[in-house]
Amino acid sequence: MQIKKLAVIGASYLQSPLVKKAKEMGLEVHCFAWAEGAVCKELADYFYPISIVEKEEILKICQEVGIDGICTIASDVAAPTVAYVANKMNLVGNDYEAAVKANNKFQMREALMKAGVPCPKYMMVTPETLNSVEVIDGLRDFQYPMISKPSDRSGSLGVTKIMNSLEFYPAVELAMEKSFKHQAMVEEFIEGREISVEFISYNGVHYPLQITDKVTTEAPCFVELEHHQPSTLSEEMFTTIYDLTKNALNALGLTNGASHAEYKITRDGRIAIIEIGGRMGGDFIGSDLVRLSTGYDFVKGVIDVALGQFEEPVKTLNMCAGVYFLCKETEYLKSTIENWKDNPVFVEGEITDTELREVTCSADRSGYAIYCSTNKWNLG
Repeated sequence: MQIKKLAVIGASYLQSPLVKKAKEMGLEVHCFAWAEGAVCKELADYFYPISIVEKEEILKICQEVGIDGICTIASDVAAPTVAYVANKMNLVGNDYEAAVKANNKFQMREALMKAGVPCPKYMMVTPETLNSVEVIDGLRDFQYPMISKPSDRSGSLGVTKIMNSLEFYPAVELAMEKSFKHQAMVEEFIEGREISVEFISYNGVHYPLQITDKVTTEAPCFVELEHHQPSTLSEEMFTTIYDLTKNALNALGLTNGASHAEYKITRDGRIAIIEIGGRMGGDFIGSDLVRLSTGYDFVKGVIDVALGQFEEPVKTLNMCAGVYFLCKETEYLKSTIENWKDNPVFVEGEITDTELREVTCSADRSGYAIYCSTNKWNLG
């Protein structure tokens, strides 16, 4: 039997579960990414040191190789390239325009608002419009505090909570600086609990997998410190969130593969979708926690979608799973993470940097520990 060939876009540590799973499935893996930080270079059968946004060059190689599927996990930047190559080669994937829309927070919000999906108030700001009458007038619809973020980045990079008018311009300028397209999203700040949602889709049918409770740092950056599955939300709220997410996926035209949505829920029950992307959640949410809490192999599911051999997900477990991250704010976790093997609830852990920093984005964190138990494991 001929070995199937899978293209993987991205080669950082985020993609290693995907490459390892593909090899475990007996696939021939072709990996495309920048050479720097390409930990998957040694895992894949073939590695191509090409920027993940060079879609035409990647397409040419994929056509020459004759790949059978293409995918990525936990990478917003790679998603449009995956869709572009899939569309051009008649492989399973999202529509390219839908992937681009989902990768731009402003275009995403426009589509969601048009479909009636509840969102925070928002406004796009660019270097050309920063001092314009349009932006000045638009700010009258907002109250402080508000949030500023790049329109096309993830991992809390460039996110700031703006408390007053003196902080507005520095925060927006930071967001534009971090944005690939120099665009900032200014949006209403919603006080409430944060959750995220994992789905997998195939040919327009959407399957909910899990809801995750999130713990972050305080303002101004809101960097993730903990994730726990399943969420402690009520069954009724699970159903509501799942229905909203299906509507959001349909509004964006995302029909195939993993998706990850983030929500805020206020004390009085208001629900607002913050963003949704055509990829699984990072921070081990999609690659590890879903499998540990439900028994469903989310990473294998993504590969099966790409190869056109997907089967409806079956959940075989009802466990609690979570991850704790190490940084200056969580210094008390250092000993626990160093000695994670001594506690049977932990399945994995690592100190990735001896220096503990106060975090401004996810990249500033210095280690992690993943647990799986019959109940939520509280280290706080």
